[in-house]
Amino acid sequence: MAIKLSELKNHQPLQKVIVHSLEMALYQVSVMINNVEYYVTDDKGDFIRGLSPLHIQKRFEHLSYMQMLLRHISAYDEMCGQSEKITSNMLEVPYGKNNLY
Repeated sequence: MAIKLSELKNHQPLQKVIVHSLEMALYQVSVMINNVEYYVTDDKGDFIRGLSPLHIQKRFEHLSYMQMLLRHISAYDEMCGQSEKITSNMLEVPYGKNNLY
């Protein structure tokens, strides 16, 4: 499911802002509202993306949120000749409001 960035002000404080690490220097964002995760789009329906987690953080500086975190899921486990994993290798690292921009 998706939600527009302009609609997020009606759901403050956001439960979580999740910055997804898609590949080197490409990040996409989702938010958690009432335990439901929504990908964030602009008013045209395009996913909000950035070149760094700080670019995403800057887009959210006008919103109130309880937690911001960086999420990474590695696809490389399956490429190393390893057996199929039963559990996820998802990594979530909290960050936010560090005023580095």
